[in-house]
Amino acid sequence: MPTLLISGANRGIGLELTARYLADGWDVIACCRDPQAATALAGLKGSLAIAPLEVTDDAAIDALAAKYRDRAIDLLINNAGIYGNRDGARAISDFDGFRRVLAVNVVAPMKMALALLPSLQKAKTAKIATISSRMGSIAEAPGGSYVYRTSKAAVNAAMRNLAMDLKADGIACFTLHPGWVKTDMGGPSAAIDVATSGAGLKKVIDGATMKDTGKFFNYDGSEIPW
Repeated sequence: MPTLLISGANRGIGLELTARYLADGWDVIACCRDPQAATALAGLKGSLAIAPLEVTDDAAIDALAAKYRDRAIDLLINNAGIYGNRDGARAISDFDGFRRVLAVNVVAPMKMALALLPSLQKAKTAKIATISSRMGSIAEAPGGSYVYRTSKAAVNAAMRNLAMDLKADGIACFTLHPGWVKTDMGGPSAAIDVATSGAGLKKVIDGATMKDTGKFFNYDGSEIPW
């Protein structure tokens, strides 16, 4: 069966996607910071391996990649992410927090993709799917939420360029907007629930081919302007 490696798998969208791929019979390597506290994740049925991972720890990512270096990984989902300061530009004071958001939302997905590249190259049709946000669209930017918007615009740029460089390897690489989802980040007033987002994301990911590499998709399959 194919193998998925996913970060931020212990709650919200990550947990939902993990459950859906397990239900389809995939082998899933589910990464989270504290596996002992990930009771909902541990309770899922199927071929599940839970791996401890702090995505800002380069050595930890390298160790994870080394562990699975001889195994084909068909799908990498970069899901781990944080929001950070919600203030407008003139109100930002926590620049250490700003750097933390960039480390989690931008640097970590790139590190994951490059470290796991040998395993992705072993798969017949590998894919790298990174959970971004429509808030990272420069064309649609309305101002505000500078920290989060900046990080998502940056990861969109990183993955778009990585997609071009991985064409020769036959690895499709794209970013996804999950919708405004009722999670810890999205809040209770969000527009859709986790199941709706997860079902849509999985449909887009499963249907994506090399013709879709370098694109930015909404969870409903429509493209989002950069």
